[in-house]
Amino acid sequence: MSDYRPIACIDHERLEFAALTRQQLTVSVDGLSMRVLPLDIYTREGAEWMLAKTESGEHLTLRLDKFELDASST
Repeated sequence: MSDYRPIACIDHERLEFAALTRQQLTVSVDGLSMRVLPLDIYTREGAEWMLAKTESGEHLTLRLDKFELDASST
């Protein structure tokens, strides 16, 4: 059983829309704020994930309930 906590539907929609329209977002992971380009939103191992690219070109895989989405980033 996964300890994943589903995120708010509106945040999930914002992430999917950003991935579809190739819009960068600002997210906060462990207190570190960064701009990312969402590439894909998907489900794996009982949780939802985002594949994203940072401004430096690094690819990250982030679990959706482990980061904060900046409210003004779209």
